[in-house]
Amino acid sequence: MFKFGEIEGVIVSGIVARHDQRGSLSEVWRANEKFNGHQPAMCYTSETNQLEKRGPHEHKMQTDLFIAIGPGCFVFNLWDNRPDSPTYGNMSQICAGENCAKAILIPPGVVHGYLCLKGPGTIINLPDTLYAGTDKKEPIDEIRYEDIPKSPFKMPTCK
Repeated sequence: MFKFGEIEGVIVSGIVARHDQRGSLSEVWRANEKFNGHQPAMCYTSETNQLEKRGPHEHKMQTDLFIAIGPGCFVFNLWDNRPDSPTYGNMSQICAGENCAKAILIPPGVVHGYLCLKGPGTIINLPDTLYAGTDKKEPIDEIRYEDIPKSPFKMPTCK
């Protein structure tokens, strides 16, 4: 059903580390660059063990901005599940992490998940909505496909 190709609205940006005698500095998000006016509502980190996966899942309203700079290396899998999108039915894979630092903007309706190839690995996410709302009591904007046996969204397995 899905074929490899670009996905409308997904933005992948390399992250450059500036090094000096103290270490390094990397800009991962700026309000005036790259991400079509994406405005984060919160920031969180997650750690994933080597050869473990998170997802696939989908948001109907939320845009995610994943930052993968290390430690760890990941392969992100994305599927355009938006019937009104010009790239509906496309899927893509993006490698990101300590050897290829990237920021990945994923719009609503794009199913996504990632596998940690080298870990444990850390991901930073800057979503544009608050998880479970202001008081953490609202419904969560997430459709989880991990446990649906006939789901067309299958993550690779390395175990």
